[in-house]
Amino acid sequence: MANHQFSRRSFLKTLGAASFATPFITTGLMAQSPNEVVRHASFGAAGQAGSDIHELTRFKECQLIAVAEVDEHRTVELKKRYPDVKVYQDWRKLLEAESKNIDSVNVSTPDHMHAPIAMSAMQLGKHVYCQKPLAHDLYEVRKLTEYAHNRALVTQMGIQIHSYGVYRMAVRLVQDGIIGKVKEVHAWNPKPWGDSAGKPEGSDPVPEGFDWNEWLGVCAERPFLGKAYYHPQNWRKRVDFGTGTLGDMGCHIFDPVFSALRLTAPTSVRSEGPAPNEWNWQLTTTMHYVFPGTAYTADKTVNLTWYDGGSMPPKEVLALLEGDEPPGSGSIMVGTEGTLVVPHIACPQLYPDKKI
Repeated sequence: MANHQFSRRSFLKTLGAASFATPFITTGLMAQSPNEVVRHASFGAAGQAGSDIHELTRFKECQLIAVAEVDEHRTVELKKRYPDVKVYQDWRKLLEAESKNIDSVNVSTPDHMHAPIAMSAMQLGKHVYCQKPLAHDLYEVRKLTEYAHNRALVTQMGIQIHSYGVYRMAVRLVQDGIIGKVKEVHAWNPKPWGDSAGKPEGSDPVPEGFDWNEWLGVCAERPFLGKAYYHPQNWRKRVDFGTGTLGDMGCHIFDPVFSALRLTAPTSVRSEGPAPNEWNWQLTTTMHYVFPGTAYTADKTVNLTWYDGGSMPPKEVLALLEGDEPPGSGSIMVGTEGTLVVPHIACPQLYPDKKI
């Protein structure tokens, strides 16, 4: 018999390819009785909302009843696929008119409207799937959590990749002690969801079929500026509407780290780099978190550092990769007996590359 030798990295690549091909999928719909139908409404019709609608309605137990969308142009494809769905521009009118006809909702709007819509739906007794980030700020997160607590509601934040095989593998490797106890963590994403400019000048005509006032929602009135500044994407850079790179990507990159180490709330958070101005998030930042230690960490506390907009972990940390290029986005967990690199949606890599 041939004597085949595999490095830990090549072994994981093989295993990871298999697990990625069949991601682990969980859904509250699976718990429903075969005789029941979940009547559902979506806040948002295209983009991430369109993806959420598609995934939810793959299950015959989920029936899409109504959609709220401020931009009528983003409902064209929706109406083709769901010709019987009721469409509203005002999310409040949807809840008022359809409250007795729906059981659950997904909130897949820009960040600043997550909390108002999710809270209003829960107050009507509706189950809520709310896209990440859960809300625009910590106060809103706490209020949503407090309200949902002890109420018979199914609630979930959408982070999509949580159940993927490659992320679950990373969690298992850490919790099985493959790299020993974790001493520190470094995580990064290159997106520069910020803008160094100040208050924007000028205005653009509001497109026909687009309700700018409804899009603003809870935020102060201001002139409309097109897709280069607000709708449909660059709102993430704006302090009032988005949460920058950390809010957009942090939940994904931190996900396997939090799961693996079973982290709780941090005891301290410190930001380095340019401060956001009144209007826009910074282009790059470094965030230093200190968390209470757990059964999977080496000390009573563990440091997690976040880098975005082109910032990266220091050279001595990257040197642990033995000359390999770091992934474009991901995390490095430094343990007492090795290092685990967790790329964003790719197979984890172990260092040093010892033979098994």
